[in-house]
Amino acid sequence: MPMNRREVVVRASAGLLLAATGRLALGRESQPTTLPTADASPNTRKVKPPPIPPEEVREFVGAAHGKIDRVREMLAARPSLVNATWDWGGGDFETGLGGASHMGRPDIANVLLEAGARLDLFAAAMLGHLPIVRAALEIHPAWLNTPGPHGIPLITHAEKGGDAAKDVLAYLRGLSA
Repeated sequence: MPMNRREVVVRASAGLLLAATGRLALGRESQPTTLPTADASPNTRKVKPPPIPPEEVREFVGAAHGKIDRVREMLAARPSLVNATWDWGGGDFETGLGGASHMGRPDIANVLLEAGARLDLFAAAMLGHLPIVRAALEIHPAWLNTPGPHGIPLITHAEKGGDAAKDVLAYLRGLSA
């Protein structure tokens, strides 16, 4: 039986409403994710916890820019925040370690690394880990000019590292010359 224009609009609107409601329900924290495990048979699945609420991730990444006590407090309450990533907009992704690194906060960076944060090149530069920085740039020289969070260059991270990163800074300046 053919539908008139009004019926098409009503049914299409109802379908869009149901689709949107379904998407919102999937985004709620109460929805765990089931993923296959890497070391088990294809039929074995590991239930992942629900996503961390975005406002908590944003607060944690923000705190890692300079509030060591708040970072410790939040990690104690939710250890999985250690590698959580916030998108400040336009693909400007940042972890707590990224924030601590460009702010020159080795104290916060070390708390995060001890809690299991994934070391990145920018943190290595700020912390003065010359062998890591040198090895990475020998393999991928273009990383010298790859921007970090907020578009902050690698050399700026080394500058923020102060005395501990002086050898990294000298190495990076030598590459830039």
